[in-house]
Amino acid sequence: MTHLAYRRDIDGLRAVAVIAVVLFHFGIPGFAGGFVGVDVFFVISGYLITSIICRERASGHFSFVEFWVRRARRILPALVVMVVACLIVGWFLLVPRDYEELGRSARYQAMFMSNVLFARQDGYFDTDSELKPLLHTWSLAVEEQFYILLPLLLAVLGRYVKAWRRGLFGIALASFAVSVWQVQQAPAQAFFLLPARAWELLAGSLLAVAPVFQRPLTVAVRQGVATAGIAAVGVAIACYDWRTAFPGMAALLPVLGTLAIIWSGAGQPTWLSRLLGTRPMVAVGLISYSWYLWHWPVHVFADYAAVDGIAGHENLALILGSLLLGYLSWRWVETPLRGRRWLAQPRQALLAALLAMVVVGLAGQSLRWSDGVPSRLSAQALAYAEAGEWHAGQRDCMFEKTTAPERLICHLGRQNKDVLPPLIWGDSHAAALMPALRVHSERTGQALDLASSAGCVPVAGLERNDLCRQFNAQVRSVIAQAPQRDVVLVARWTLYLYGDEHGDLTYRLPGTDAPVQMAEALKREVRALRQAGSRVWLLDEVPLQNANAPYRLSRLAMLQRSTDGIGRPLREHRQRQAFMQGLFAELAASDPQVRILDTTQLFCADGMTCVAESAGRSLYMDDNHLGDDAAGFVAPLFAPLLAPVDAPAPGNSH
Repeated sequence: MTHLAYRRDIDGLRAVAVIAVVLFHFGIPGFAGGFVGVDVFFVISGYLITSIICRERASGHFSFVEFWVRRARRILPALVVMVVACLIVGWFLLVPRDYEELGRSARYQAMFMSNVLFARQDGYFDTDSELKPLLHTWSLAVEEQFYILLPLLLAVLGRYVKAWRRGLFGIALASFAVSVWQVQQAPAQAFFLLPARAWELLAGSLLAVAPVFQRPLTVAVRQGVATAGIAAVGVAIACYDWRTAFPGMAALLPVLGTLAIIWSGAGQPTWLSRLLGTRPMVAVGLISYSWYLWHWPVHVFADYAAVDGIAGHENLALILGSLLLGYLSWRWVETPLRGRRWLAQPRQALLAALLAMVVVGLAGQSLRWSDGVPSRLSAQALAYAEAGEWHAGQRDCMFEKTTAPERLICHLGRQNKDVLPPLIWGDSHAAALMPALRVHSERTGQALDLASSAGCVPVAGLERNDLCRQFNAQVRSVIAQAPQRDVVLVARWTLYLYGDEHGDLTYRLPGTDAPVQMAEALKREVRALRQAGSRVWLLDEVPLQNANAPYRLSRLAMLQRSTDGIGRPLREHRQRQAFMQGLFAELAASDPQVRILDTTQLFCADGMTCVAESAGRSLYMDDNHLGDDAAGFVAPLFAPLLAPVDAPAPGNSH
C-alpha cells in the first residue's frame, strides 16, 4: 500500500469545517451559514479518498476489500458508540414518539441510508428536525454511499473509458445539474441525497486527478488563490442562512473555495496553509470527525431536557462538553481501531463492523416494533403523550374528495325530526370539537350536526381549492333546505390571515389584503345566513400554544417537572387575535342574532395565561387543535346554544 503525503493544512481545514457546523447548530451569531462546513468536508473527502485510490491503483496494490475495511475502521467505531449512547440516553429522556423515531433513524443509519429517511421527513432547517439526535448522520450516509461507489466507478471508467477524467467530470456535471434542478423542485431530496451531492465529493476527486501544471506558479498566485478560497468559504458561512436555496448554485461558493484552499496549499506553503497547519487548528482537525458525531446529540438532548430552550451561557458549556466528548471518542475509540490495535485482520474487522451494524439495526427496529417502549413512562407522562393523537373519530367526520353526499354531515346525539339541531361548520378545528360536542349533547339531550373539512374556511369566496368550494357549496345547500337553525362558524381564522407562526403560508389568503378579504367575505356570509333565517354563532379561535402541547407536557412529566400553568401568555393570544376579535365584535354589535362563543374566557380565565392542560390532561392534540381530553373542559362553551332564538345574546363581548 502507498501512503498519501500528510498535509497539516487539510486537517486545519477540517477544523474550520467542524467549527462552522458546531457554531451554526448551537445558534452562535455570525454562523448562520455554518452548515456549509459539511460541503467543505465533502470536498476534502473526495480529494483524499480519490488520491489514495489512484495511488494504490497505480502501484498495483489496490484492494476493494482493504479499502472498504479501512473506511469501516475510520467511520464505524465512533459512530456505533455514539448511536448506542443516544439509544441509552433516549430511554430515560425521549417520549415514545421520539424514541421510536430515534430507533428508526438508528436502523436506517445501520444500512447507511439515514439520508434517505430524513429526505422523506421534515427539511433540515425545520423545527421538528432540531429534536432528532441522529439527523447529522445524513452526511455520513452520503459519504458512506460515495465510498462504496467511487472505487467501482473509477475501476469501470479506467477500464472502459479512455478519457476517464472527462467521464468523471461529466458525472460530476450531471450531479450538479440534478442539484440545481432539485433545489427548486424537491429541496429535501437535493439537500439529503447522493445524486444531488455527489458533485461536491467528485469536485475533490477531480482535483486529485487533475494534471499537474508543468510550469510552477508564482507564490503570489498561490497566495491570491488561497485568499480567494478562504474568503469564499467565509462569506458562505457568514451570509447564508436557512432561507438560502441549498445546495444548487449556492453550494458553488464553499465548494470552489475549498478546492482553491486545497490546491493552493500543495507545494510551496501560503499564509493560509501555515495558519491552518498550526498546532491548535491541526488538533481540532484531528478530532473533527468525533466532535461532529457528538456535538449534535449533545445539543438535541440538552434542548430536549430544557423544554423551553437553552440560555447563551449554557450553549458555551454544551459546546465545550461536546468537544470533550469528541476528544475522548477520538482518543479511546477512533484512534485504537483505526490504528489496528484491535481487530488487526481485515476479515475480523469487516465481520465486526457488519455485526455492529446488525446489532444497531435490530436495536433500532425493536424500538419501532415496541412503539418507543411507552412502558418506560409514568402514567402522567404517558397520558400526555397519548394526547398527541385523535382517537374519538374526529378524522372520520372530515369531508374529503371521496366523501359521499350523505356523509357530509355528522349527526351527534339523539335526532328529533321536529327540531333543527345546531350546525357546526368549519375546518379541522370544527372536527376537533367532536368530543366536546358529544359531551354537550349527552349532558343536555340536544342533538348537534357537524360539517368539517381540513383547511377549508367556512366562508364563500375564500376557498383555496376546488375541494373547499365543493364542501362549502354542499353545506350551504343543506342549510338552504332547512333554514332557521343555529349555525356555528368555526375556523383557525388567523391561519388564513397570516399563515402559521413557523412561516408556512400555505393557507394564507392570496394577495396583500388578507384582512380586508376576510372582513368583506365574512360579512357577506353572515348576512346570507341571517337572511335565510339562521342565528349565527362565531366561535372565537382556540388560543394557539407556543409549542406542541402534549409533546411539551409529556417531556416535562418525564423530567418530573411541574406542568401547572403551562400555556401561552394571554397578551400574545390577544395580539394575534386582535383583528378577528374586532371583526366578530363588529358583526355581533350590528345584529343581536349574531353571537360570539368566547374561548378566551374559558381558556384564559386567570387573565394571564391561556392554559394548555387541565386536571393533568392535555387540552390540545398539537399546538392548535383541541384533543380528546378537552371534551369536558370545552363542552360548557356551547351552553348558549340552548337559549331561545329571541333570548338576549350572552357572551357578545370580549
